Amino acid sequence: MIYTIIGLLIVAVSLFIISFFAQDKFKKLEHQIEQLSLSNLQDNYQIKKKIKILEEELLPSEINITDFNKQASNKSNLVKQVETLYKQGYSAAEISEKTNLSEYDIESVISQYSNMG
Repeated sequence: MIYTIIGLLIVAVSLFIISFFAQDKFKKLEHQIEQLSLSNLQDNYQIKKKIKILEEELLPSEINITDFNKQASNKSNLVKQVETLYKQGYSAAEISEKTNLSEYDIESVISQYSNMG
């Protein structure tokens, strides 16, 4: 009986000592997960940074309402000019030369004017 207890004690002490020198598989797994998480965060950051750069390049930074109003008034002035020239008897080709608009645009303005008047 005493030999059994001493034998078990020796085995326990030897296993305890071996456990300090054995590699911990959970630490390796934890380290791998940590590395994967860090690389994932870095990739995520880089993608967000690239998206932000693309958004800044593609989207206008600020819409200026006065510019929009000027463009709208310029278009209405062109439409009035086309209507006036049409009333004076100019053809679509002649109006196109004078206003630097395409004949298709001139014809569409004329057809809208004809439908309204």
